[in-house]
Order: sequence, then structure tokens, then C-alpha cells
Amino acid sequence: MSPAATKTAARLRRREPAGEGDWPDSMSPLLRRIYAARGATCLEQAQPRLAQLLPPDGMLGLDTATQLLFDAIAADRHILVVGDFDCDGATACAVGVRGLRMLGAKRVSHAVPNRIVHGYGLSPALVEELAGLQPDLLVTVDHGIACHAGIAAARERGWQVLVTDHHLPGDHLPMADAIVDPNQPGDAFPSKMLAGVGVMFYVLLALRRRMREAGLFKDAGPDLTVLLDLVAVGTVADLVPLDANNRALVAAGLRRLRAGQGSAGLRALIEVSQRDYRRLTAADIGYALAPRLNAAGRLEDMALGIECLITDDAVQARYIASTLNDINAERRAVQQQMTDEAELAFARVSIDAQAAPLALCLFDPDWHPGVVGLVASKMKERLHRPVIAFAPAEPGSDQLRGSARSIPGFHIRDALADVAARHPDLIERFGGHAMAAGLSLRQDAFETFRGAFEQCARAALTPELLQADVLSDGELAIAEFDRAHAESLRDAGPWGQGFAEPQFDGEFEVLSWRVVGERHLKLELGRDGLRLNAIEFGGWDGNRPPPWVRIAYRLEPDDYRGGNAVQLVVVHREAL
Repeated sequence: MSPAATKTAARLRRREPAGEGDWPDSMSPLLRRIYAARGATCLEQAQPRLAQLLPPDGMLGLDTATQLLFDAIAADRHILVVGDFDCDGATACAVGVRGLRMLGAKRVSHAVPNRIVHGYGLSPALVEELAGLQPDLLVTVDHGIACHAGIAAARERGWQVLVTDHHLPGDHLPMADAIVDPNQPGDAFPSKMLAGVGVMFYVLLALRRRMREAGLFKDAGPDLTVLLDLVAVGTVADLVPLDANNRALVAAGLRRLRAGQGSAGLRALIEVSQRDYRRLTAADIGYALAPRLNAAGRLEDMALGIECLITDDAVQARYIASTLNDINAERRAVQQQMTDEAELAFARVSIDAQAAPLALCLFDPDWHPGVVGLVASKMKERLHRPVIAFAPAEPGSDQLRGSARSIPGFHIRDALADVAARHPDLIERFGGHAMAAGLSLRQDAFETFRGAFEQCARAALTPELLQADVLSDGELAIAEFDRAHAESLRDAGPWGQGFAEPQFDGEFEVLSWRVVGERHLKLELGRDGLRLNAIEFGGWDGNRPPPWVRIAYRLEPDDYRGGNAVQLVVVHREAL
């Protein structure tokens, strides 16, 4: 079945025009228009700097957290940073280990759960395995707010536990010694959008301030901005909204990476993914670096990814990056097979995406639990429906692990909470955000869960929410189809979730076309005498393109052709 056979029809819609704002004379009218459409009215809002970073003040639990760390460092206690098996968790773990060592901790180690062996987060099984390391203080990063049993098991052993997380809490908080999570009740930190790595970075900032006030530094103390390359990667990879605070963090991290000042591991990952570090963008992080790190946690063990981020040995970093690259190639093959099977499963329900169930729950006993999130994401993009994909927790297990992806307007974690409230014994555990969540349940409960989830979706989803929109920033003038404008758009970011990369629309004549790489469509388009190269990734559906098309596209420098060449990256196409 071709991808187009099940793809939901999207509606091309232009963003609402906005006021001009207060801009420097040197800024092009195009960038002013782009920024204003995203709610920015001045340069400080459009391109926030580190000087505008929100102070840690207001973060609930920060004083207790920094006192725990301060005392542990002073007493030379063993601090164990416990990461998570995604990119945010891996970078947060690396930031925690590196940052604590910079601040004087002598006994810092790290651990990460294995997806297959331990499941998610600080579980009792992981605590039992960590006992041999004899930690004094556990610091969870990018998880912990839902790890009640694991935290209780750790404290029963006499360990202290500091939770740093950004996920939404449940009805009750775990009994940790300290919790830093901007989304916990009563927290006054102005931004709730920090990724897990951002929360850990803020804890380190506050700890340095406490140590500075205690007179432990002759000057301002260690320069923690050297960790921002890792903060940028984890923030972009976790798809948290890029509000002004997150954009300041990501922009600073990208500046370090573009200057060749990133960690040895990130420099090696950039090299193995064949990206130019001097022109690195947030999109390169999302599509090249993050998948290679995530692949370790999906198919192997994220400990390998964390080692890549912690090592300062360039040779070791290149070796690990090469291994991660190989694992990612395997992950892509597994993902494609599972996505194909998911499409076939969907086809058995309906071949018409408009008549599809309002929400999909997919399960195959042969699927890999590490890739179900990617399958859910692909199917969600294709169908514009909330999707949950399930796989056995391990081969032959009667426990299922599910990964959920949602659409704007349907809060997936709240939906799971609603199902759990109506069916108290159905879901064993769950957690997540508005757009992504994870859960576990018994295989014999799958059909009951599917019915309950679809019922929840029917009650909440409206026809308007089920309409996929492609947002455009309008048309480009003929004079704007040049390298200078393409580069200014690329460098004006960081673009990402909540601060969308600019894309435009227009009507073009199809002058020529060909299929490349079996699935992609290479086009030559004409408009007002101008001939433009274009590429539509995944655009080949077996049908010849019409003579005239209306497209939504991004304008990008064509680094492959070099010189002044540009290309249009087509994100939506419809016949005229």
C-alpha cells in the first residue's frame, strides 16, 4: 500500500498577519513578517540571548535540592545520576555528571535503565541492580515524578533521592527527599516548557550560586555555559515548545556547536551524520543527531549513548558515534517494517482515512517496544489521529508497553488519566505530556483499553480538531528566491515546536520531475520565468504530478549544488 493511500487530506492555511513591531533597520521585511506571525514584536523576543534567561528563583524544591547536593559534595558522598533511555534523558544525565564534577563532586557516577530489562524510570528492579554501586544520593533526570515504587525502594535502602523532571505529575508526588519539576503543583517558575535536560541545568545554576554564596569560589565559579551544547540537543530532541527561555538555551548551544566547541561526542555525531557543524540547525539536531542517540535506547542500551556524551576522548567518541550510526540504520529498518505493518493493520479497518476510527490502538506481538513510539508518530502524522502503538515488553511477555502520540487539542496524558479513572485496574502505569505519553498494561486488557480509549476520543475530538492544517507564511516575492534570503531564514532560528520553521505557499508549473531513492520526488518548478529546484521527501505515490500545483514549501540553501543555489523543500502539494 502506498503512503498516499491512507494519508489524511491536509488543509493549506495562511497564518494571520501581525503587526510590524519594533525592529532594527537592518532586519529584512521577510524576517519581520515571520517573527511577528509567531508573536514576537522586537528583537529581544525573536532572538533571546542568555542575558534574558529566567532566573532559577521560583522553582519549587530548589533550595532543598541544592542543599542535598551541597552537603553530598562537601562530605564526598557517592552521587549517582540516573538517566532515561531517550535523548533528553541521556543529555540530562551527561549534563548532571559533567556539571557536578565541574562543581567539585569527586564521586559521581551514572546509570540508566535498560528498556527491556527494567522498564521506564527508577523502578524497584533498577534499584536492586544499583545496590552494588552503593550510592548515597540518587539524582533522577528526565524521570522520577511517577516513580513512586522505585523511589520508595531506594529510600528503604537508606539512599537519598533528588528528583529532577519535567513531566506532569499524577495525583500524588513520590516520597523523594527533594523534587524539582516546574510542572509540580505550587511551582512558580514562569516557564513550564523546560525539557528534562533544562531542569538539570537549572539545578546546577542554583547549586553554583549556593556554593558561590558559601565562599567556595574565588571568582564566579565554573562556566556552566559549556554544557549548553548538550542542553540544546536534549531540548530540541524532546519536542518541548521553544518559548523564549528555551530558544535562548538552544541558540546558545547551537552557537557552541557551530564554533566547533561542542563535546567530543556531539562533534563525532555531527561528523558521522555528515552534517556541517558550521551551519548546524535545530532541524539537524532533530533529524540527524537525536535519532542516532535515541537508537541506542530503542534497540540496545542507552548507556552507550551517555558514554558518547560524557567522554572527552575524541577517538573513543568517534568509535561510539560510528556504532550509534549502525544501530540507527538498524532502527530505521525495524521502524519501516513496523510502520508498513501498522498501515496494513489500519487498512483492515478502513482504507479511507476520513472514515478512520477517531483514535487508533495498534498492537503486533512481533513488534519491538523500542520503536513503537516512532510507529505511533508516523501513523499520527499520516492520519492526523491520536495513535497508540503497543508491543510486548519483551519477547513472549504478556505485558505490553505502549507509546502514544497525539494531535493539537487532544491532551493524551489527560486522556489516559481519564481512562484510568473510569477503569482503575486497566492501566498499570502511565505518564507523559499533552502530545506524547507512555503506558503499560496486560495483553489480555488490550481490547478493553482500546474500547475505553476510543470512547474517550469520541467524547473529546471535534471535526475541527481532526482537520490537519498546513500553516503557511504566505507567498515569497520573486526577488526573495535567493541564497541570501534562504540563509537568513536558516540562521534566524532556532525553529521548532511552538516557534515553527518558516514555510510558504504558491502556485507553480511542473517543468520536469523524476523519482529519487524510490520514495522521493525531485521537481523542477516554474514561476514568472524563474526555474526552481524542489524536493518532496516521501512524495512519490505512483502517480505522475499534475502540470500545475499549489505547494507549501521551505526555502533552503542547496549546499549540495553549492554557489548561489537554493531549493524548495515541499511539505504539501495539491493539484490545481
